[in-house]
Amino acid sequence: MPSWKLVSGLCLAFFGGLVAVAGIGYAMVSVPTEENAAALSENNVYYWEDGTQMVATGSGQNRQNISFDRIPEAMRWAVISAENKSFYSDSGIDPMGIARALGNMARGGDTQGGSTITQQFVKNTYLSQEQTLSRKFKEMFISIKVGTKLSKDEILQGYLNTSYYGRGAYGIQAAAQTYYGKDAVDLTPSECAFLAALLKGPTYYDPAGNASIDSSATPEANRKRSEERWAWILEQMHKDEHLSTAEYQEAIKRYPMPQGRKATKGMTGQISYLVDTAKRYVLKNSDITEAQFDQGGYQIYTTFEKEKVEALAKAVQKVEKENIDPKRELDQHVQFGAATVKPKDGAIVALYGGAGYENGHFNNNADTSGVPVGSTWKPFVLAAAMQHGTYKTNGVGVSPASKYNGNDHLKILDNDGSYVLKKDNTPFFQENESDKPWGYITLRKAMEQSVNTPFVQLGMDVGMARVADVAQKSGILKTSFAGLNASFALGTSTPSAIRMADAYATFAASGKQADPYSVTEVKYRGSELPGFEKPRVKQAMPENVANNVTDVLENVIENGTAQHAKELGRRAAGKTGTTDENKSAWFVGYTQQLSTSVAMFREDPKSHKLLSMNGTAGKDSIHGGDIPTQVWTEFMKAALKGESDPGFPKAEKIGEVADGVGAPSPTPTETETEEASPSATPTPTETVTAPPSPTETETCGPFDFRCRDEEEEDGGTGNGGADNGGTDGGVTTSPDPTETEDPGGTRGGGNGGGLFGGSG
Repeated sequence: MPSWKLVSGLCLAFFGGLVAVAGIGYAMVSVPTEENAAALSENNVYYWEDGTQMVATGSGQNRQNISFDRIPEAMRWAVISAENKSFYSDSGIDPMGIARALGNMARGGDTQGGSTITQQFVKNTYLSQEQTLSRKFKEMFISIKVGTKLSKDEILQGYLNTSYYGRGAYGIQAAAQTYYGKDAVDLTPSECAFLAALLKGPTYYDPAGNASIDSSATPEANRKRSEERWAWILEQMHKDEHLSTAEYQEAIKRYPMPQGRKATKGMTGQISYLVDTAKRYVLKNSDITEAQFDQGGYQIYTTFEKEKVEALAKAVQKVEKENIDPKRELDQHVQFGAATVKPKDGAIVALYGGAGYENGHFNNNADTSGVPVGSTWKPFVLAAAMQHGTYKTNGVGVSPASKYNGNDHLKILDNDGSYVLKKDNTPFFQENESDKPWGYITLRKAMEQSVNTPFVQLGMDVGMARVADVAQKSGILKTSFAGLNASFALGTSTPSAIRMADAYATFAASGKQADPYSVTEVKYRGSELPGFEKPRVKQAMPENVANNVTDVLENVIENGTAQHAKELGRRAAGKTGTTDENKSAWFVGYTQQLSTSVAMFREDPKSHKLLSMNGTAGKDSIHGGDIPTQVWTEFMKAALKGESDPGFPKAEKIGEVADGVGAPSPTPTETETEEASPSATPTPTETVTAPPSPTETETCGPFDFRCRDEEEEDGGTGNGGADNGGTDGGVTTSPDPTETEDPGGTRGGGNGGGLFGGSG
């Protein structure tokens, strides 16, 4: 055992060493003579795909220092009570906070720890926002020195003048103007508490929402977080005796809801949505924080092509003007979202996000969530069937010549021959739009006329998990999926227009998929930053599966629900989609050069819930085959003007004929007549008999829907796709008509199922 003298000597030496290191550090680190970039923020510059400047925007002009006497007393005490109660008595540093930061770093985490107002002021004014050990030590030593050179009032003034409050606002004066349209000196205690709450992180505490940055930052979630922190700050101010009881009771009466966002210079028309999309891509693909980014100095080179962006906006506006009369009640609150992606590449070349920030529309409809896609989902069901087969084919793909029952009001069968049940244990009936007795029709015909019942039963036979897997590999984000029940086959999921265009681009590219991207290069003050290489192109599905999907979707335009698209005058493929209660209508179509999706919907501006479009534009209902297809055709004419018409690769015959239960034996003559196509002639084979259900001793595979979970057996959710009956419209009946839940009916002002929401 070492002696007490040795132990004491080692301890003294250790602590002496620490003191020496601290002394050397204190002596070596000086207070910078100039403010850093955070205090001298500048604009970001965005560029079109051809390298010409799109817009310069940022916080360069949205900052104004004000003197201490112009900062309300309530604002000073709000931040002190919330962030640093000992501000006027401490040395300017928080030893425990620094120790936590060092501990985090030792465990491999970041170096964030509780910082004093002095430390925050030093970081805002003199240092970068990077979380490194060296920066933390500099912050500590500079804070100590600043504490000896500046008064506490000067430090507090500097902190409030340099802090970031969101919406591009740096400093309390800019924040007061941005959120309340008044000078800082005129802020009420309640408004001061709100602005102090923003300092915890404006992305998550601005009630306008920031779902374009993070899908969890919806207006509803942000409002809840903001109101809770606002109330807590007022309570702390009262506890600390910075508000009298009467002042506290007056301040807490009503949450001081700030004014909505306003368009900044240059952020008009579609530019605002292009910047929104590019900014979100930069933040997702780098370590840059939103506060750093908004300080400016970045050059962002995008994939957006000016002529195509303008052409898409003109197409929407032209068709909207011809069909929508905002004076009619049922034409009010109609919105469009659209996006165009390059197949085999993933570049987003154009998008339409809405009426523009200048018109008070701040949600990016090209990258929104909560709008069900309806029957545009059916190609994923068909692709899964052709790739994986059904439970009856032992892994052999299914031919589009396979026949399924297309009649209306059809009971859906599980793989064991039992009926899919609703929650009340009664059979689930799938509806078509019309009661036309289609009988047993081929999957090709069912896609052409968008008949629901064959695809719901096909989805059950394939396994909805396999359908989901094919959709995800095609480019759809898993976070936008609805439940894997019977109606999943009909588009109850809510991916964005960008993601739908990208997924259909996978069909256009013979199964090759690349994630959508909007930025090719980012520079910071002229120096290129890493992390913006093109997404990798991967084979998402076999070539012939994708080519056969394209062959079937060409027929939708030639003979089916999307015949308006024939006006394009070149070979194209696509699918229409209309959803339950006519709450949305879609058309997604493509050539080899471009894949474009168009969504149309109505939304209550207060609740953000989707409204029915029955009666909109003077029509009984809006179908994917009319207004959305008109927009698509108008745009694609302009976008492809002067381009060649390469058509599509030939689709070789695929799979075997595996008819649905109860189908009559096919005859060669019937099949060949019904399946005639310019690129493929299917060969009929014998109908395969369904195998028995698995016994107790059999092992169920991960996609064996003879072994489906009971909780998945209640059919749809009430927002399924339709577009059937030969008129491209329709309704999917909820498995339980008594249910009132409306998943997907609330967009939440966010982008959770959009371009970057969640993991794909």
